[in-house]
Formats: sequence, C-alpha cells, structure tokens
Amino acid sequence: MVRTYHKDRSSRLGREMELLVFGHAGLPVVVFPTSGGRFFEFEDRGMVAALSGKIDAGQLQLFCVDSVDMESWYNRNVPPRWRIARQIQFEEYVLAEVVPLIRASNSDPRLVALGCSFGGYHAANIALRHPDVFTGMLSMSGAFDLTNFLHGYYDQDCYFNLPTHYLPSLSDPWFLDRYRRNTYVLATGWDDQCLGQNQALDRIMSERGIPHQMYVWDAQNSHDWPTWERMAREYL
Repeated sequence: MVRTYHKDRSSRLGREMELLVFGHAGLPVVVFPTSGGRFFEFEDRGMVAALSGKIDAGQLQLFCVDSVDMESWYNRNVPPRWRIARQIQFEEYVLAEVVPLIRASNSDPRLVALGCSFGGYHAANIALRHPDVFTGMLSMSGAFDLTNFLHGYYDQDCYFNLPTHYLPSLSDPWFLDRYRRNTYVLATGWDDQCLGQNQALDRIMSERGIPHQMYVWDAQNSHDWPTWERMAREYL
C-alpha cells in the first residue's frame, strides 16, 4: 500500500499540520479523527487495514487529517467566541490547503468527507456547508448537537456550523440543487449514544428533501471501532 506522510505549516491555522495519505488512486476521502484525535488514528485503530483491499485496488484513497478540536470546541481555556473562530480556521485549512493537495494528486472529480463520532460532525458539517466541493459524506455515530460546548454563547458563526440549526430553514436553491446531486450516508446503532442526534439530522434532511440514507445497526457497543470498521467496509 502506498503510504505518504505530509507536514506543512498552515497559514490558516498558524502552525504545522500533519496528514497521512493511503492509496494511489480512486475515490478521494478526507478522514476526520474523533474528538481530539490525530492524523494517525485511522491507521492505528485498524480502519486503514479494514479498507486495504479497496485501497490497494485503486478504488479508494484516504487523506487522514489532523485535529484542532482541543484548540476549538474542547478548549475551555478560551471564550466560546474563540472556539468557533478556531473551528472556522480549521475548515479554511481543509478547503484551501488540503483540498488542493488532493486535487493535485487525484484526478477523480468526487470528494467524500468521512468521520466517526466527533469526526462525523466534521464530515457532515463541511460536506453540507460546501456541497460544491464535497460530493458526499459518510458520518458514523456522528455527534451533531454541540451547543453544550458553547456554554450559552451563540452567534451567526455558531448557527452556520451546526447542521441541525442551519438546515431546517435552508431554502437556497444553490444548496438544495447540489445536495440532490450528492451522496450522504448517516450510520449509527440502536445502542449508540449519538442515536438521537442522528435521528434528528435524518428527520431534518428528510423534511428539506435532501436525499440521503440513514442506517441504524443492531450491534452491541455500536459507538466503537469494530462497528465503524464494518460500516466503512459496507458504505465506502
């Protein structure tokens, strides 16, 4: 398997960022780690190995990015306004620095966002905010209700980074037309701590006429890596 390590200073984040690329061709997938996770998490947790057949066959290429969650949502040492500002900078880093790297090395016009748990939030949020860049997303056990991280603070940037807030009133045909061309998958489990949040996003997307699939697995300990391995093999 082709495995490539990248380390560059991000002008958007003002610090060095690392990422790992697995594969040489195929559907490009941006992988977001779980809460505070690192760029090597997907490999360390066995997810890359679980997808090795498709990666080696040139069907998938994974771009595993690093996280700044501990500088944004989880950073209790700064005001909530700074937390959401750091989240916006992280998104700018992905769009302006990671996506061009992908486009320079992969000619496939598609681009999928993928993540588990808190990474599922990042995958869904960036894919829904930028349906012209990301043609699909796979969120496994995604966490979407992040208001508790804001401790009562709320502004326009908070609103536009919480899919369960901005989607219900979204009527812009530019977004809705692109949503209908893309592929969105939500996967969770009956015993998943994030089941309710996935059901809420599923309901909202259905009400807005956004085509998507919602799968609820009958698996024990579904909010964990063994189940996510099976989900990734099934839906990617």
